[in-house]
Amino acid sequence: MEYAIELKGISKSFGPVAANKNINLSLAKGEILALLGENGSGKTTLMNMLSGIYMPDSGSIFIDGKKARINSPEDSGRLGIGMVHQHFKLVERFTALENIRIGMRNNGRFIHGKDVRKKIEETAAKFGFDIDLDKVVSNMAVSEKQTLEILKVLCYGAKIIILDEPTAVLTVQEIEKLFAVLRAMKAEGHSIIIITHKLNEVMAISDRVAVLRHGEYIDTVVTKETDTVTLTELMVGRKITLNIDRPVIEKTHPLLEIRDLTVKNDEGATAIDHINFYIRGGEILGVAGIAGSGQKELCEAIAGLRKIEEGKMIHEGESIVGMSPKKILEHGISMSFIPEDRLGMGLAPSLSITDNMILKNYNEAKGPFVDRKSAREEAQKVIDRLEVVTPSTETPVRRLSGGNVQKVLLGREIKSGPNVLITAYPVRGLDINSSYTIYNILNDEKKKGTGILFVGEDLDVMLALCDKIMVICHGKLQGVVNSDHTTKEELGLMMTGTLNIVNKEGKTDGIAKDSAFASDEEDKSV
Repeated sequence: MEYAIELKGISKSFGPVAANKNINLSLAKGEILALLGENGSGKTTLMNMLSGIYMPDSGSIFIDGKKARINSPEDSGRLGIGMVHQHFKLVERFTALENIRIGMRNNGRFIHGKDVRKKIEETAAKFGFDIDLDKVVSNMAVSEKQTLEILKVLCYGAKIIILDEPTAVLTVQEIEKLFAVLRAMKAEGHSIIIITHKLNEVMAISDRVAVLRHGEYIDTVVTKETDTVTLTELMVGRKITLNIDRPVIEKTHPLLEIRDLTVKNDEGATAIDHINFYIRGGEILGVAGIAGSGQKELCEAIAGLRKIEEGKMIHEGESIVGMSPKKILEHGISMSFIPEDRLGMGLAPSLSITDNMILKNYNEAKGPFVDRKSAREEAQKVIDRLEVVTPSTETPVRRLSGGNVQKVLLGREIKSGPNVLITAYPVRGLDINSSYTIYNILNDEKKKGTGILFVGEDLDVMLALCDKIMVICHGKLQGVVNSDHTTKEELGLMMTGTLNIVNKEGKTDGIAKDSAFASDEEDKSV
């Protein structure tokens, strides 16, 4: 077997923390290798050494059978390696074309003029990418940015492609398109490493699976000769149940009521179009929809981060329309928001975990000094409860793996004891064990009487976790259904606008035909 990459005895430490310990790994030419492991197991660190961001403390790297020394991303690029990072490396103010053009060279020289666009368009057409090259990155949806990142490394001529959680930001349809692209790349001789936590995707796309645990290499198995249960045990080190609990809690009155809400997006188009729903204490209301259907704008409007055009938002009998996030807190309205872009707007990446804890309530400090001792204790509680892998509470958030960043953000939000919790993709980028930890924490909050809005993308998870699921399509409400009385297929039809059951007798839960809210009798009948 010919190998595109061979790693022999690779080790890397950050202070006292050993991220990788004597790892041996190989990638065959024309192969798709899945790299599996829990958050903090060293997957991204290992790949960052291939991309030139880090250098190994010891060990050797072989590319196409020849020993290579990779001191920088430029060295990696010259060796034909391209990495698509979990957190995008794009210039927000540039167009897609400009972002790709920055690094395009021909025999060491920059390419100018029409040749750039022609080459990019040819590459996009070859692999089936649909992208507006003149669109500014700051106006792109997350999935468009992902597409741009993949197209960029292909345009740079990479033959070895590393994808770090590429499907975390894609819809089901987009994932299928990506997998078609990866298979086409494989057929042309590209060698691909894909880091993902989604076992069904591992089984669908990979030829082999390599597993890391706590920075150590565990095993490499042939995909067609294994199953998800075996992979889970290899990754976690013990047997783990894959069942999601949904405790039955006596529901309270609506804590948050949304009536005829209309919200616009950044481009001035209607993102949320006259929707109605409510969240009661002790229930989890899921929000399903194809990416870009208004989920982001809905969450931001509820959290006071986006102006609403029409409608009412009532929290425990009090209107919160027009209030700033700070004003909402000053009025004693306990509402937390976990954004889709956790590093972009959820946390300050250059600050420590402790300082990120302070950001939520620094304005409550009495006197000129901030109580860092209490914040440090809160940070340690979050680290212990959510099993955050970090050297200390003073570690900058940007040095954490994506999954651990998400844990810090969720831990900070729930520590304030909200009675309404708005969560956008809270398990995106998390491994199985961590995801189930989050599900358990959300259920714990539910048991306390918290009302939870859960914006998700995995319909199987939503059906298992949520009491009700609200489906939106292009900003319009398609219906709110009881999770016990619907199917994934029905949700899929609603997400694409094929099925609308808002006014379908006997199927709608939580939405009355002529009113914003269903009565208790309507809830019982569904």
